Parts: sequence; structure tokens; C-alpha cells
Amino acid sequence: MRVSTTEQTTKNQRQEIETAGFSIRPSRIVEETISGSTAVLERPKFQKLLDRLEEDDVLVVTKLDRLGRNAMDVSKCVADLDRRGVRVHCLALGGVDLTSAAGKMTMGVINHVAQFERDLLIERTNAGLARAKAEGKRLGPPLRVQPDDRAIIAEKLAAGESKRKLAAEFETSRQTIGRIEKEFKDQNAGDTV
Repeated sequence: MRVSTTEQTTKNQRQEIETAGFSIRPSRIVEETISGSTAVLERPKFQKLLDRLEEDDVLVVTKLDRLGRNAMDVSKCVADLDRRGVRVHCLALGGVDLTSAAGKMTMGVINHVAQFERDLLIERTNAGLARAKAEGKRLGPPLRVQPDDRAIIAEKLAAGESKRKLAAEFETSRQTIGRIEKEFKDQNAGDTV
């Protein structure tokens, strides 16, 4: 049983498991307070659980998100448990054994939906970036050197001042000064044609 914060409790999960007809020996319960975004196999108490599990054991979870929020991570964990001969029952999915044929199909559908959602997110992000770029918006992190200062830096570089001195004067890095120099050289390259 897993909760994300110390303010939460696993009492409801325990009750759901008992109501589903599973008898719970206290020595077999593993409770953990850790974010679901932490990979399943990187959780200290889940590691202890893995050490205890034996072939023909059944791992019962109330919901898939108690194992993890990342469908691919959960799928890998379930596959690993299946190789060990451990069945995984998810009560929220009708008590299906995720290592059975029906459970594997269910996990496959969940993985495809998760991949579809990731692909949609990437498409929306790329469309937003393309729109912002077309509108002339600057992409990337905020400028640490203001546009007026950038022009002054370019002039001083052209006059021979060192990048180190300019970085100190404008409280930025030499790499930033170098990027400003390249930016102005690229802009001026088109002017000389």
C-alpha cells in the first residue's frame, strides 16, 4: 500500500483489500509513503517487498497508481513480477490478475493510451512552439541580459573588449557573451550581401 504524503493513510486501501476477500497477515503488509512519480523499483520499501515475495504469491493493489503513475514503469514492474511467478491483482480493474492473458491485454491497452497521451502532449507542445515562433516570440529561458545591453555588448566586442571583462561588467557568463557575439555576427552576415 502506498500513499504520497505523511498526511495520508493506507487504511482505505487495507479495507478495500479485506473487503475483496483477501486475508492480510500483518507481516506481509508493506506500507510506503513516497511519491508515485518515483520509479517502482527505486522505492526502498518496494525493494523490501520484492525480497519477501516468493513464487505463487499474489501482490494485491487497490489501483494501478498505487504501484506508480508511469504506465510503462508499472508495466515493467508487473512483467518482472510475472517472471518471478508472482501474480498481481488490481482491485480497481475488477480484481484482474495483471499477469494473466486478460491482465496483459489490459496493461497493453493502458500502455497504448499512455503513449497516445504522451504523443498528444508532444504534438500540442510543438504546435504551441511553432505558433509562438511564427508570432516572433523568443523561445527558451528568459534573457539574463536585456536587449539594450546586448547591443552595447556587441559594440564593445567589435571594439576589442574581452569576453571575460564584459561578463563581469554585465554579471553574466562568458558563454552568454559568446552567444551574443554569435547572434550579432549572424544578424550582420545577412547585411553584408
